[in-house]
Amino acid sequence: MRVRRVWYAVRGRAYPRTVGAAREPSWIFYDLALPILGVLAFVFVYRALGAPPQFTGYVIMGGATVAFWMNVMWNMAAQFYWEKHQGNLELYMMVPCGLVPILLGMAAGGMLATTVRAAVVVAVGVLLFQAPLAVSSWPLFALIFALGLVALYGLGMFFSSLFLLWGREAWHLVSLLQEPVYLASGFYFPVRALGMWVGMVASLIPITLALDGLRQVMFPAFHRGLLPLAWEVAGLALLAVLFPVLALRMLRFMERLARQEGRLSFRW
Repeated sequence: MRVRRVWYAVRGRAYPRTVGAAREPSWIFYDLALPILGVLAFVFVYRALGAPPQFTGYVIMGGATVAFWMNVMWNMAAQFYWEKHQGNLELYMMVPCGLVPILLGMAAGGMLATTVRAAVVVAVGVLLFQAPLAVSSWPLFALIFALGLVALYGLGMFFSSLFLLWGREAWHLVSLLQEPVYLASGFYFPVRALGMWVGMVASLIPITLALDGLRQVMFPAFHRGLLPLAWEVAGLALLAVLFPVLALRMLRFMERLARQEGRLSFRW
């Protein structure tokens, strides 16, 4: 019975992120058009500078990755804060399945919908600019992609509780983290250009290692990775365990705080 409740909760929360989101065409337009515009701008800059064609591939992959980061920050990290203002958070606290299945449903629906939109960005970029995106090993590509998604959405689950406890600052924190992550994670250029130490600090964000690893698989003869590929895969595997564990501990803390003390904010 408990497994069935968990499955219903996951499926119910995943539904609005997949089928439900497609009912608003304007959202689909903005989710697809805005990342493509960013890709176009950087592609034209690299072509004006006479950069190698592999940089066009860098930009296309970075533009596709933007969709995942935006989904994690706005539809995962800040979600509980919005649900609190809409009056739904009390219902989440009382459901018998707990908060974890609800967040898993959000993550599953977000992964599926965002993967489709990221694939559209890649397809449009390849068709428009004939970018060289030859994958040297599909199993390794799939492994890096899967580990990156698990670690990234685990980070989003952790932030969802943390942002809720911080209260009104959640909106500002989400906005604050957008552009710095674009720079530090090397969305549109190799992260190695920032230097080894800056790159290592940025590797705490799962998307940094995932994007650099994917580029090593796609451009093995051209791309110099921040770390050897095996090390990056191991780092992603570590983050894929670390962030979900931190998220679970934070969720338990938040549930205990709500049920025992009747509040969802820090006391400074």
